[in-house]
Amino acid sequence: MLSLEPRDAVANETAPKAEPARTVVVLGDSLAAGYGLDPSESFPALLQKKVEAAGMKFTVVNAGVSGDTTSGGLRRVDWLLRRRVDVLVLELGGNDGLRGIPVGITKTNLQAIIDRTKQKYPRAQIVIAGMQMPPNMGVDYTTSFAKLFPELAKANNAALVPFLLEGVGGKPELNLPDLIHPTAEGQKIVATNVWNVLKPVLEKVSAE
Repeated sequence: MLSLEPRDAVANETAPKAEPARTVVVLGDSLAAGYGLDPSESFPALLQKKVEAAGMKFTVVNAGVSGDTTSGGLRRVDWLLRRRVDVLVLELGGNDGLRGIPVGITKTNLQAIIDRTKQKYPRAQIVIAGMQMPPNMGVDYTTSFAKLFPELAKANNAALVPFLLEGVGGKPELNLPDLIHPTAEGQKIVATNVWNVLKPVLEKVSAE
């Protein structure tokens, strides 16, 4: 997991100052934390590799906490915002759904996280990772839950990853025995799902 603390710098008055890396914060749960895997196999760590391969100057901060809900993310966000945030990847909501938390509460919490981020950093770009619930949660709930992410993205002019686990969810060979958390191979697919949406956002931020 990447550190949330600023890196120590060695002063060198004769050397030209390097352009500081901008920050991408992935605020998420166990999917971002890479539950059951080495932190280097988590999708935020893989995104950092993709950023570097593309020659972009961004530091990806993994703020994933296993078991976290949108309420937990809301409690943590002010602390995270002490560090400049250029892009916020919001990957929360899955645990709300599995616990049957009312969709309205989840949506309100996610909106509050976005509002606080924009209040502190008005130019910050938001990327929302969409999630879906299994059918056993009931048709009404699963439908409402799936809709909340595109609705939030539209209301906040945010980029949307339609379904974070596209190509991974429901496939035993790409998930740990709990059938919830991706394997290392599954995380690679998740990272690609996010990168396809994140890359144009980073290009936009870089051009500003």
